[in-house]
Amino acid sequence: MSTATESQSSAEAVAGDPLLRVDGLHVRFPVRGAGRRQWLYAVQDVSFTIGRGETVGLVGESGSGKSTIGNALLRLVPVHAGTVRLGDTDVLAARGREITDVRRRMAMVFQDPLAALDPRCTVAESVAEPLQIHRLRPSGGRRARVAELMDLAGLPSRFLDRYPHELSGGQRQRVCIARALAAEPELLILDEATASLDVSVQSQILNLLRQLQQEMGLSYLFISHDLASVEHMSDRVLVLYLGRIMERSPREDLYRSPGHPYTQALISAIPLEDPVAERQRRRIILEGDIPSPIDPPSGCVFRTRRPLVIPECAEDLPPGHDLGPDHTAYCLRAGEQVGGT
Repeated sequence: MSTATESQSSAEAVAGDPLLRVDGLHVRFPVRGAGRRQWLYAVQDVSFTIGRGETVGLVGESGSGKSTIGNALLRLVPVHAGTVRLGDTDVLAARGREITDVRRRMAMVFQDPLAALDPRCTVAESVAEPLQIHRLRPSGGRRARVAELMDLAGLPSRFLDRYPHELSGGQRQRVCIARALAAEPELLILDEATASLDVSVQSQILNLLRQLQQEMGLSYLFISHDLASVEHMSDRVLVLYLGRIMERSPREDLYRSPGHPYTQALISAIPLEDPVAERQRRRIILEGDIPSPIDPPSGCVFRTRRPLVIPECAEDLPPGHDLGPDHTAYCLRAGEQVGGT
């Protein structure tokens, strides 16, 4: 399928019947300082959809709220406000067995596979755990189903009785992927799923994920700080900063013509394969650090690091500026190119 056709299909899926719909998501955590309780605003007014068979990339610096969004979708952290719908199911209103069913339809692959696996359990026991939790009884038996899942993840059955410490990082992540697939979910949340792996292994895991998506019709929320991986995997991309979405766009438009100065800075940091082009490129260096989410800036949260800031940036949240079909940047000066070095 051509890239253009893929983008059209993704857009139609989102517009027609999205698998996941998130509206106005707010997540905050209580913290204590100077003898009084304050709030850490981790996610603020985030909205997006994921179509069936689509990959949406979520990118931003560490501390931007990416993992918190993934955890919120699975009810692993409390949500202050907003709605999350998985098909016809209201995720945030789910109770008891309904939450378990949501976690059957959505599964997560975490950044650190060693920490995600119980060191006391064999590979077979770890992969079989979702089958037990969700009371699934495969026709050929659990052991045979586990071997089938391992084969899908690219690991032979000889690994079934090994323990996590006996595996490489890439092998452990394949086990985590097999476990995530055990209950036949519709959506996988991939939270920095390749960040702890060697570069060559990262490529293998990304290719495996694309193959599984094609074969099983999976939808992905691909969370990463690595824009090169996001470009490789995603149909659409959301750029997050200090808990707010700065830009949303189809993949091709975002990387060809980023509209938000934050996105421009992130993309300018992606290494180029051509050494001559790499030496001649204009790199955008942002000054300062991400502000504290306990006391975020007024108006545009990016204004403290934005080059050529204007007074209006401090007054109100910037409106969305449409830069093309499904391409929106939340900046008063969206579309202007920031200078680099």
